[in-house]
Amino acid sequence: MAALQQANRNVPIVFGGVIDPVGGGLVQSLARPGGNTTGFIGYEYGLSVKWLELLKEIAPNVTRVGVIREAANTVGIGLWAAMQGAAPSLKVELSPIDVRDANDIERLIATFAGGGPSGGLIVAATGLTIINHDLISGLAARHRLPAVYSQRIFVTGGGLISYGPDQVDVFQRAAGYVDRILRGEQPADLPVQTPTKYELLINLKTAKSLGIEVPPTLLARADEVIE
Repeated sequence: MAALQQANRNVPIVFGGVIDPVGGGLVQSLARPGGNTTGFIGYEYGLSVKWLELLKEIAPNVTRVGVIREAANTVGIGLWAAMQGAAPSLKVELSPIDVRDANDIERLIATFAGGGPSGGLIVAATGLTIINHDLISGLAARHRLPAVYSQRIFVTGGGLISYGPDQVDVFQRAAGYVDRILRGEQPADLPVQTPTKYELLINLKTAKSLGIEVPPTLLARADEVIE
């Protein structure tokens, strides 16, 4: 995205799903982007606390949480900081799992799983984790680790539970920005927006294989249940 922006500062750019456009240098601020680029962020760092809460709700015995994040991606640092503040009250110990490629994913999840019982995972959405979503959900199942994911693709592929923005809604709203720009508005004047629609998915088949009985209150909140 940054390379595209630098290649031509005159062509309007509308992004969808970028996590930290200010930190990444794409915009000057969320309220006033100030250049030729605007759009919609993927999720806010505070969402990671919700993932932690969901993990404890669906698997109360979890006391060790491995946070899979991409080593070269600064987004993981922000998510980690948010979770650190919530970990003591939820009585969990956080462990960063910094991955660079598929080999790292397999090796480090196995290492974490071997560290003792009561382990669980949180998997942030990055290019690397999304590309390897089948590998990650398969490893979580193999090592019997309940895991919370940030996008539905993990759960439709066999993961336990996901909570995050409705990606279809994000890009539909981005299309609305494209329309406004084509009608004469400037990206610099269109604020970067946060998601407004979230979805909770639960895979009951996976829960059963892990010996997890999903609380009825959690099932009632789910937007989609895979059986």
